Order: sequence, then structure tokens, then C-alpha cells
Amino acid sequence: MLRSVNDLRGLAIGATDDTIGSVDDFFFDDERWTLRYMVVNTGNWLLQKPVLISPRSIRDVDWDNRQVAVALTRQQVQDAPGTTTDQPVSRQMEIAHARYYRYDPYWYGSGLWGGVGFPYSSGGVVGYEPLPLAAMEPEPERSPSVGDSHLRSTHEVVGYHIRAADGEIGHIADIIMDDATWAVRYLVIDTRNWWPGKKVLVAPSWIIAVNWNDRTVDVDLSREAIKGVPEYDPSVLNREYEERLYTHYDRPRYWEEDATHR
Repeated sequence: MLRSVNDLRGLAIGATDDTIGSVDDFFFDDERWTLRYMVVNTGNWLLQKPVLISPRSIRDVDWDNRQVAVALTRQQVQDAPGTTTDQPVSRQMEIAHARYYRYDPYWYGSGLWGGVGFPYSSGGVVGYEPLPLAAMEPEPERSPSVGDSHLRSTHEVVGYHIRAADGEIGHIADIIMDDATWAVRYLVIDTRNWWPGKKVLVAPSWIIAVNWNDRTVDVDLSREAIKGVPEYDPSVLNREYEERLYTHYDRPRYWEEDATHR
């Protein structure tokens, strides 16, 4: 099912022994356009320290009651390698994070999540004890890079300007994710500065360039094509609407491509 990232902020995160906190943000990678981490505000428990929790740690989600249960204890979360969310998360930090929680890095393999397409199916940390911090030295022969891991904050990209092939069309107002794969399926574009009162969807596969410094996104679409697209209505965001959207733009459907790679 497709869900608004804006609506997912505030989700309660529960450990196996107590509550951890609530979701403030998500980090996605700008190469595969997939949500990789929940940024969790731990409140007074860890003195407001934000922690990163991978969807691979999830054991159950109650979307209706806005609760996520993870297969972690509070102690595991407390002892995890730290991060500061106001600085880029390095690949070295991600390696330490994956080793601590004992799951394979998502960037190894052809699937969205390493060798598989779904975060929960990888097994996460269920049944494992975290590695001691001393055991987390990087493995140079397997680590492609310890620099920028291409992670971006969903909160930070809201407001980025979207440019069509022939001019600006609006700005990012929200992000739509797939709750099975945690892939980013669409950017919600508010066109009110150009075409008043309308929001439209743009898929990451239609993006041709992103300038992170200038906060701009270029898409391989014309303003005329965008003007005629079916308007985005969150109450009817279903496969029928997606069929109309992809038919309008005459683009390959991601669900058909996903099926051929299974």
C-alpha cells in the first residue's frame, strides 16, 4: 500500500521491553530511492538523542493505530553506534550500524535490500545479540566506500523546486512510499505557484538530475504534460489511479518491472 511520509511522522516505535520513541524523519538513499532508516526521537529516555532504526528491525506494523514494533530491546538501541542527524551519515557509520544489528548491508546485492526486495524478509536482528563495538572495524575488501552513503532526509527535501523540460512547475510537498518495500514511489508536487490549486505525482524514475546544493529537481516531462495529468487525491491513491497516471505519461509501470525481477 502507498502511504504519505508526512503522515508517518509521529509513528510510535516500541521495543520488545518498552517504548523507544516516535518517528521524526526518514532517511532515503538517492540512488535506489528507498527509505533506509527511521529517525526516532527518544524523548527523555535518551535525553532527546535521535537514533536510526532500519526497517529490517521491524517485526510488526499497525498502521491504523500508528504503532511499529521492532525486534530490539531498549538496551540494544541505547548501545548502538551513535549518529548526529545534522551531519551526513557516512557509509562507515552504516557499516557499523549493520554489523552491530547483524544484518547484511542493503547496498550488496541486486535487490532493494541486498539480495531481497523487502526489508522484513531479511530476518533483521531477530534472535541475534549485537556485536561489541570493538568488533566493528570496516572490511576494506568488501566496503565500496566509507564516504557519502547518499542518504537524504525526507524532511529536508520538502520544498525543493521541481523543473520540467521547459520551466519550473512547483515544489515538493510530500513523499509517497510503498509500505511493503519501503521504496519511494512518488514525489508529491504542489504546482500552486504555476498552476493554482493542483498537486501532481512524479516518480523518481522520471528524474534526470538533482542539484542538492540548489535544492532543485529536474524531470523528464513537459509542463504541458504535467498540466494535463490526473490530479493527485490521497483518498484515491490506488492502482487504478496509478494506471491512469502512467498511461498519461506513457511510461513503464514500476509494478510490471518489479514482477519481472522476482
